[in-house]
Amino acid sequence: MKIKEEKKKRQSVRNSKSEEAEEEQPSITERNKLKQKQKQLPSHSDSDSDSDSDPDYGSPYVSDSEDFSEDGDFDGSLSDSEAGESGSSGDEGVVDSDVDDGLHNDQENQSNSSESHQGVEESDSSEDEVAPRNTVGDVPLVWYKDEEHIGYDLNGKKIKKRTRKDKVESFLESADDAKNWLKVYDEYNDEEVEVTKKELKLINRLLKGKAPHSDFDPYAPYVDWFKWDDAKHPLSNAPEPKRRFIPSKWESKKVVKLVRAIRMGLIKRDKPKEEQQFYHLWGDDSSSTEKANHLSFIPAPKSKLPGHEESYNPSLEYIPTQEEINSYQLMFEEDRPKFIPRRYTSLRSIPAYDNAVKDVFERCLDLYLCPRVRKKRINIDPESLKPKLPSRRDLKPYPVTCYLEYKGHTDAVVSISIEASGQWLASGSLDGTVRIWEVETGRCLRVWEFEEPVKFVAWNPLREIPIVAVSVGQEVFILNTGLGDEEEQKKIKELLHFETPVAPDDSGDKVSVASWHQDDKHEGIRLRHFKTVSSVEWHRKGDYFSTVMPAGESRAVLIHQLSKKHTQRIPFKLRGLPVSSLFHPTKKIFFISTKKNVRAYDLQKQKLIKKLETGLREVSSISVHPGGDNIIVGSREGKLCWFDMDLSSKPYRILKCHPKDITNVAFHRSYPLFASCSDDCTAYVFHGMVYSDLNQNPLIVPLEILRGHTSSNGRGVMDCKFHPRQPWLFTAGADSVIKLYCH
Repeated sequence: MKIKEEKKKRQSVRNSKSEEAEEEQPSITERNKLKQKQKQLPSHSDSDSDSDSDPDYGSPYVSDSEDFSEDGDFDGSLSDSEAGESGSSGDEGVVDSDVDDGLHNDQENQSNSSESHQGVEESDSSEDEVAPRNTVGDVPLVWYKDEEHIGYDLNGKKIKKRTRKDKVESFLESADDAKNWLKVYDEYNDEEVEVTKKELKLINRLLKGKAPHSDFDPYAPYVDWFKWDDAKHPLSNAPEPKRRFIPSKWESKKVVKLVRAIRMGLIKRDKPKEEQQFYHLWGDDSSSTEKANHLSFIPAPKSKLPGHEESYNPSLEYIPTQEEINSYQLMFEEDRPKFIPRRYTSLRSIPAYDNAVKDVFERCLDLYLCPRVRKKRINIDPESLKPKLPSRRDLKPYPVTCYLEYKGHTDAVVSISIEASGQWLASGSLDGTVRIWEVETGRCLRVWEFEEPVKFVAWNPLREIPIVAVSVGQEVFILNTGLGDEEEQKKIKELLHFETPVAPDDSGDKVSVASWHQDDKHEGIRLRHFKTVSSVEWHRKGDYFSTVMPAGESRAVLIHQLSKKHTQRIPFKLRGLPVSSLFHPTKKIFFISTKKNVRAYDLQKQKLIKKLETGLREVSSISVHPGGDNIIVGSREGKLCWFDMDLSSKPYRILKCHPKDITNVAFHRSYPLFASCSDDCTAYVFHGMVYSDLNQNPLIVPLEILRGHTSSNGRGVMDCKFHPRQPWLFTAGADSVIKLYCH
């Protein structure tokens, strides 16, 4: 019996401790310490140690009735009586079974508590099971377009993209899913988010213009937070100043000054304004003096005076029969009579007018909307304002499609030039080479190599002298192409040969402008300049050519004579940085374009003829019409200006066609065509007809946009030239390709 009582006491103590353990759940750190201490315990031979308790918390005996010291040693132990319980028999065996039942129940409670502890641990570690969030920040997702991941999590690991479904599968899933309209794709986290009912309700309220939350009161009563009931003192308790009770001395002096000024006539008082005389808006038109000082008078619309049928007791012939009233219903509404007369025996039986309020409203509306000024409206068809341009079919032929490509250069082709007969083409590139091409076959005939990039190439305009001028750095080479018969070659060799260099005429300048040398390497003549040469242009007779040196303070434009090997400066003072120069096709006129203006000089009289004001930011190129009276100018801002020399010094037409810089412009020699090329990899072809009648303005019609070149280092089409005989256009691109566009 003592053993039984002692076991019951132990069981009660154990149950009380388990309840305390359930009330005060250990923290995660305490449980980790408990696990470590349990691992350090020695193995017991008791049968209770083989229980089915949670391994994380040990047996129920250990967790309930046993204590651990701070050093991790096992302090409690089973008594001898407990050790002998397993070996008892008889009545004590019954007691043992009761105790075992209690221990079993206690063990189940402890296992339940351990499971609850496990649930806590799982809830703490559930963050690892959630899909990692994208922490890449406000970064464009285009950067991860070609990657397999969409960003990085907090640990720096890549967040893989979800496998994309094809459109058919996604459409079938959306058709089967009833909540598909509630799902929104989150691009940054690569997941679909479903809108909740609460969020949907909030969105609907915002779309209706209501407050986001239904409990919000937009008409809440005003709350005065300041208490005025117990206010004993004013906001400022300072005493009243003395100046409030004494008249101002300075104010009286100011009044005296104003009175004196008014008496002397220095200050004139404004006359009292006359009161506005009211006039009858809907008055009669007879009084002309009444409306003289006002706006345009408009008489009121005269209404129809009432007749006999509007009487309350009309004659019998005005009263319609029932058949006539029924026939009114079959008529159109505009033809139906507005008033049907009726007969009343007395005035008090007459009903009120049904449309009285409507008529008064329309009358007030007429007064409000009445125009004060009569305006004559002009009906103009918008199509009539557009200029009537001819059809593109009537303007043929002009270049449309790419016919040939000339490939061989390894760098951008900056300049091209066509031989006078149109059979040969010369091209200069940044790779330091000059090539001669056969136009119709695309065969490269000859190649010259230079140490510096080629800037400009210009073919001699005379057919019997097939030579090419090439600008390379500070030097200009006159090269013999080797074309023509024996007599022409003999003449060219004599022209390109001299024994000793001729000293140039520097026009009083101490610095030599250019020096002539024999070039044995390229079998031609070499002209050494003191600055970099940007362009070379030939005279129509083929004996003179000009060079432009825009760099440095000593910028200059030189004119060279090939037959006498002579060089001279132009006798004109330059205003600004020179860009290019041109000879007039028929007259002795020389054009020089600076970055802002274009000037025309008379070479014979040595004076300025005309100055063309472009109004552009920077001029890039110019070209003269074969007639000589019209000039086109291209600019760095993508604008093309057409100048009529006989009309004005301002542009006749300004065409905004290219979004980028215009690199070159060109006129055709025989066809009414001109073109412009730009860094946007396009070339525009225009119809430019100049009439012999001076009273008729030139006709300019855009025709075609030629594409095909690719951009390289931000540059597109570098140069364009027309064929001298055919309506063909040659374009040189930064992609080292020359294209031929034909009609």
